[in-house]
Amino acid sequence: MFASSAIADLALTFPGPVSETFSQTEEFGSYKLPVGPYADGFVQTLVAEGRQITRSWRVDVGVGTSLLVMDSLRQQLEATGFELLYECTTQVCGGFDFRFTTDVLPEPVMHVDLGDFRFLSAQRLGGPVPEYVSLLVSRGADNAFVQMILVGSPDTTSLSTKSAGKVSQVAPAVPNITFGSVIELLQSEGHAVLDDLQFETGSSALGEGKFLSLIDLSEYLWANPEIRIALVGHTDAEGSLQGNVALSRKRAQSVAARLSSEFGIPKSQVESDGVGYLAPRASNLNEEGRTLNRRVEVIITSTQQ
Repeated sequence: MFASSAIADLALTFPGPVSETFSQTEEFGSYKLPVGPYADGFVQTLVAEGRQITRSWRVDVGVGTSLLVMDSLRQQLEATGFELLYECTTQVCGGFDFRFTTDVLPEPVMHVDLGDFRFLSAQRLGGPVPEYVSLLVSRGADNAFVQMILVGSPDTTSLSTKSAGKVSQVAPAVPNITFGSVIELLQSEGHAVLDDLQFETGSSALGEGKFLSLIDLSEYLWANPEIRIALVGHTDAEGSLQGNVALSRKRAQSVAARLSSEFGIPKSQVESDGVGYLAPRASNLNEEGRTLNRRVEVIITSTQQ
């Protein structure tokens, strides 16, 4: 069974049943497109501007490899006029450093195995403005994960997904967590949402993923031991206030415990609490809003630096 996705005049075919996990369009975006490996502390990039479409998919490929998926997608790009700018595999790309220096969607919408991923960037010229695209492919247990970032003309670039098989619902828009993004908000606004955290449904247990927001936050706290923060848990409006306050508090405590146990952040630097559904950031009348309301925020409580 195969599935297709149309990008302008490009029809992508995936080597297996596909489920879309993320979709976001910005009418004007600026994307640092990698065109070289991580070396000497940075990744060589080309700044692409225009309408930006970010999508990710989970592909059921069984025993297939990331090479199988990437080879298929590369050939399809080339067949529609895209020219390769750069292509690499895990260690050639720069491994851990490359993955965490480039724009990658958070778990669970995009999974990246640090021992098995492939990347390419390409351009297509000849239209009103150049079009640029990047592909990141990695493997899960029985699935491949694909992330595509496409930047091009606001008037000519579009993207839609359809499948001959079952397609999962598109996840609500989740802000793209990249190195520094949480800290930029924390320093400028005094608070930031740790949007890549994942909890088991109805549970305070934090998932086992390597959450980029926590890596980012822990590095900041280590570099600034005088800074104190508070973690505040939030829920949607389903259930009682008392129950939701208790759940949100436990989730914030779970994040604080992870910062201490995994990253060695002193407990004296972090406090935690929860407010249940009393501070929503979206409507509780639909599932997308309720999903956005279930979150943990970090707040700077220091009054001097």
